[in-house]
Amino acid sequence: MAAASAKQDWAGYVFLIPWFGGMLLTIVPFGASLYLAFTDYNLLNAPQWVGLANFEQLAVDERLHHSLIVTFVYTFTSVPLSLAAALAVALLLNQGLAGLPIYRAVYYLPSLLGSSVAVVMLWRAIFGRDGVINQLLGFFGIAGPAWVTDPDYALSVLITLNVWTFGAPMVIFLAALRQVPAMYYEAAAVDGASKVRQFWSVTVPLISPVIFFNLVLSLIGSLQTFTQGYVMSNGSGGPANSTLFYNLYLYIQGFNQFNMGYASAMAWLLLIIVAAFTAVNFLAQRYWVFYEDK
Repeated sequence: MAAASAKQDWAGYVFLIPWFGGMLLTIVPFGASLYLAFTDYNLLNAPQWVGLANFEQLAVDERLHHSLIVTFVYTFTSVPLSLAAALAVALLLNQGLAGLPIYRAVYYLPSLLGSSVAVVMLWRAIFGRDGVINQLLGFFGIAGPAWVTDPDYALSVLITLNVWTFGAPMVIFLAALRQVPAMYYEAAAVDGASKVRQFWSVTVPLISPVIFFNLVLSLIGSLQTFTQGYVMSNGSGGPANSTLFYNLYLYIQGFNQFNMGYASAMAWLLLIIVAAFTAVNFLAQRYWVFYEDK
């Protein structure tokens, strides 16, 4: 009996080998990044220990501060709009439309392509000076700006792109709405609650764990935005640093200017920022997220 149990244990360990391998592949660069954050390293020469100098530089780097502002504006504008659009479409699809699988696939497709280079290039062409948007505006006699090369509009274009890729949270919202028992809506209707009241008093509380889940994932993803800003600005973060996301500036420091030690320190600052916002969300959930066991 003991031999059979030991054999089963070994079988479990064998199946865990890929996971342990993946963990090692993560821990090694994780530790290397922590070490390099305290060094002066340019990828060509051996790292030179400089202590806290890189972190002190973070406090006075004005371009880094600007990249944080750009990233925060992008995140705190696009995430709420994207989640609102996802929930609105999920509510619409939950009404029992014919051909639901087709609509679901159509709305989900942009999420698969939204961060790809090809789609960002397409988006750049659409919002170019002679792009589709300006051609439509010209039909009505309106001279549109050069959206992607104007500092006043470039970030807004990327925010719009991020909102457009709401398919993944939409599918999750739709699954959550399907799990809300109809008896709650029937009871609310008997009490005279309007559709709006039912939404705020029945739907939102019951799907609040899913809203929280989508919020955390969307927030983390937006804080790490890179591809959109890199492709839209040809890697410069322009125009006038208006699309200089934090991750893009990290890339510029590490792989354009070869300040790998400083880039590693920036990566750890990003980790702290993401962890802090995630922790705040988990602490705040007790005030608005409702679980069945409570």
